[in-house]
Amino acid sequence: MRSVPPWARVYVVCTALAAAFCAVPVPDTRAPWPAVALFAALCAACELLAASRFAGDGGPEGAGASGEAGASLRWHTPVMLAAAFLLPPPAAALVPLPGALLARVEQRPRWLRRVWRAAQLALSTWAASKVHWSLGGRDAVVTSDFPYALVAAGAAVVAFCLVLTVLDGGILALAERVPVRAAWRGLFLRSLAPVAVHGLAGLMMAVLWRSPYGPAAALLVLLPMYVSWWVFAQYHRERAAHRATIRALVQAVDIKDGYTRGHSERVGQASMMIARELGMDDERAEVLRFAGILHDVGKLGVPTRLLRKDGPLTPEERRVIELHPEYGHEMVRGIGFLGEARSAILHHHERLDGSGYPYGLKGCQIPEFARVVAVADAFDAMTSTRSYRRARPVSVALQELERCAGAQFDPRMVEAFVRALVRQGWHPVVTADETRPGAEPHPPAPRAPTNLAPHRGTVGGPGP
Repeated sequence: MRSVPPWARVYVVCTALAAAFCAVPVPDTRAPWPAVALFAALCAACELLAASRFAGDGGPEGAGASGEAGASLRWHTPVMLAAAFLLPPPAAALVPLPGALLARVEQRPRWLRRVWRAAQLALSTWAASKVHWSLGGRDAVVTSDFPYALVAAGAAVVAFCLVLTVLDGGILALAERVPVRAAWRGLFLRSLAPVAVHGLAGLMMAVLWRSPYGPAAALLVLLPMYVSWWVFAQYHRERAAHRATIRALVQAVDIKDGYTRGHSERVGQASMMIARELGMDDERAEVLRFAGILHDVGKLGVPTRLLRKDGPLTPEERRVIELHPEYGHEMVRGIGFLGEARSAILHHHERLDGSGYPYGLKGCQIPEFARVVAVADAFDAMTSTRSYRRARPVSVALQELERCAGAQFDPRMVEAFVRALVRQGWHPVVTADETRPGAEPHPPAPRAPTNLAPHRGTVGGPGP
């Protein structure tokens, strides 16, 4: 939600209105207000403690595409679910509001993100409480009626996850422009396991809360949850270290080959667009983005004079430059978190007809990630000014990709990229002119037209 489209704003406002409507019956609800206040304060304290303790660790708030799915599963989730098990639905919906509205938000627009998250959590908690109370779960908790209390709590957890899934999928489709058929894919199953664990902790809190030991005993349940959150934060610290490693490698390439500075980031961006269009899960899409960013890391092993040469390359010089995929693969082969990205670094210059390098692979012998990066790499190369030619317009570059589909590029990847550009346009985060020192300004390449018809032609391929 960095740049929030109008329909996404409308969606957030509607979600907030729905959350407010769920809390309307509060004046007529006979709720234990001291317990509501205590739950709300406890939830806010957990939120603020997590934000201060793990600030800057690359925690879950930035984990997802919208950032909200991960933020919804912090270690105060058991508090919200315990409130859902003990409080009437309208009162339970109030519990997450103070923490969500006061939470630290890094990305803009901050107010919209706070409202979105508050409304999302309020609706999820309300739905969980509504289902739990409809099944008589509160009486089961008060009387410690097991195993029925587990059945009612399990139904409430499912309701909590369903609401999160529906809302998260909607914001992914509207704010992040994820294809509708892929927006909700896997969201429910990914959230069910952690919420189920939090649900058990919340049930334990609720039972202890109603026991003779009171709320003080219930607070002890949060200790193991804090430990688990700490482990989770450690994982995100490791991911942040991975990103720092990749940034260092890319900066080294950019310094050496200044004329193509920003190229790696743009290839990563285009690769991510294709990944989303193909419906890849978030983990594979992230690795594919790494592949796009690092595809040219092997240029560190190529003499600088060749990378910056203005004139045509001799056959011998071209053979030296064509070694960069193998150099790159050798450099990253020991970086375990790159996974499939290593094969893309090695094979992104292979061609479907077998005339590519370094190994002349054909068709499906070429790894999927390499076929994606090949399209993204060629597109950005054509739409960027290089030492040997000017940038081509986006529409011309797409025509060339489509002309070469089947011989040089995988037609499936080309079609996915065209569909993504039709819907989103090409708005690179980093442009060649912004990053190349001393570059002379030139007219920007036109953006992708709103309707892009296929342009088939003879088989060939763009320049190197």
